[in-house]
Amino acid sequence: MTTDRPTALTPTLPAPRSAPAAGTPAAPRRGFLAKAFGVTAVLSAAGSALGLLRDLLLARYFGANQGTDAFLVAWTVPETAAPLLIEDAMSFLMVPAFALALVLREERPDGPDPVRQLVRATLPWLLLALGALSLGVALGAPHLVDLLAPGLANPELAVTCTRITACAVLPFGVAGYLAAALRAHHRFTSPAGIYVAYNVGILGVLLSCHALWGVRSAAIGVALGSLLMAGLLVLPFLRRLRAARPAGALPRPGGREVSPYGGPALVLIPLALLPVAAFTLTRQAQVFIERFLGSALPPGTISHLNYAAKVSQLAMTAAILICTVTFPLVARALAAGDLTAARDRVEKDLGQAAAVVLFGTAFLLACAPSVVALLFQRGAFGAQDTAATAAVIRVYSFGLPAQALIGVMIRPYFSLRPVVRRAGDPRSDDGGRRLLDWYPAAAMVLGLVVTVSVGVLATPRFGALGLAAGNAAGITTTAALLLRGLVLRGIALRLRLVLGGHARLLAAAAGAAALGTPAAGLPADPLLSTLLGGLTVALAFAALGTGLGAHEVRGPVLAALRALCPPSVADEGKPPHGH
Repeated sequence: MTTDRPTALTPTLPAPRSAPAAGTPAAPRRGFLAKAFGVTAVLSAAGSALGLLRDLLLARYFGANQGTDAFLVAWTVPETAAPLLIEDAMSFLMVPAFALALVLREERPDGPDPVRQLVRATLPWLLLALGALSLGVALGAPHLVDLLAPGLANPELAVTCTRITACAVLPFGVAGYLAAALRAHHRFTSPAGIYVAYNVGILGVLLSCHALWGVRSAAIGVALGSLLMAGLLVLPFLRRLRAARPAGALPRPGGREVSPYGGPALVLIPLALLPVAAFTLTRQAQVFIERFLGSALPPGTISHLNYAAKVSQLAMTAAILICTVTFPLVARALAAGDLTAARDRVEKDLGQAAAVVLFGTAFLLACAPSVVALLFQRGAFGAQDTAATAAVIRVYSFGLPAQALIGVMIRPYFSLRPVVRRAGDPRSDDGGRRLLDWYPAAAMVLGLVVTVSVGVLATPRFGALGLAAGNAAGITTTAALLLRGLVLRGIALRLRLVLGGHARLLAAAAGAAALGTPAAGLPADPLLSTLLGGLTVALAFAALGTGLGAHEVRGPVLAALRALCPPSVADEGKPPHGH
């Protein structure tokens, strides 16, 4: 693909500054990061809890049958639009773009405001494209359903639900754009609350209309929730724009810019969005593959896969919260040319995300049956559904660490070639660099090849478990390739240090799962089983991680000991000679 060394990529970035200059963003205080993470974690947890309640009601009202299978095929629309327009692609594109605009604003405070230039040049075109996409999905719903699930028992219901959920595409895109702008300004509260608003809309319609409209009520709730999501961000975004200076000349797609103030200008690079969109869609294609292969399995299989994925992804979501808060910091460091600060932040994020997701993985491996029984086993969701879903969760869990690490790595990767650049900066148009733009999508395609191969070979014998195994194998392949790609891109990760830390965390998680599984099997009651198994996993992970020297575990454990115990007791937990 390319033989460029990582150091050869640095000239495409602004030259690093040896001293803090007007354009170099000051590092946020430690308290700011803690507060931002706390707010994001609380509101994201609330959104996840409401999403879980949504899934519980779907299971209670409709169970796992051909009706829920039809809705879940339609659910592919918001399930694809959310990562493309809110969580991943839009964030990857617009957070670095707004970060660069903010750096330019700080460098020349008396010039035209690059932030308002960026908004005026991008938002109208985005609204037009989103409207066309929403209409296209609605009109093409029959073909989309045939493509995604050709063996579906009730395709007419799936087409109806798909057309309803297509209305969410435009509000999703607006919400993603506004959330990216606010996060780049270090405003995290409103963006963190969007899934609370979204799920409130779904739950309101589902609770009040499920008897009247059946599973269609969930699709209508998706459309309403998407409007609430975008509406939550409009006022905070407008307040940020009103606080900005009057805008001067607009950046023009293709590269020319004239500023009446002679200040720094932005140049749009529209084609930069293609590799980002390609990566996001190929990543989401894992879901398409599951829906396609699962449609030929017994009714309810797609529903089991969906419920298992929702529970499994809670651990990954908790890990991704870390880089949601730190991503604007990485983007600003890269916009200012500080590759060392960006590398250090990414390495720290990789370690912290791995610690969180591996702890969650150990918990799910140990407690999956009791967790599913506690959450879902009521109404139309029976014991057989519980056993099938729990088995899928355990297989899915092996791919969770790779899912979380990809979420951490892909953000700085695309930040190195944002959708805008400084006017006057050298273009990076050499063929090798353009190929590197497509590296994540290529890595994802190779992962999909593994997913399809394992799924096709394993599904005839193992059913849904074969699909889950293909998912885990494919995403792990992609994560390994992307780790190398980040180094090629120009962020010179110290791989030996990173992988060594992850090996210690992995060993701690394996030991915790091994100890927690028999503990969770002792009580017959699902609640007691979950509590006992979870407590065992937590204590084992903390003890093993500390003993193995995993900094992400050892530091919090020793801090907790110092807070809970007298100094003399806490000091006994420290290894001699500072080792």
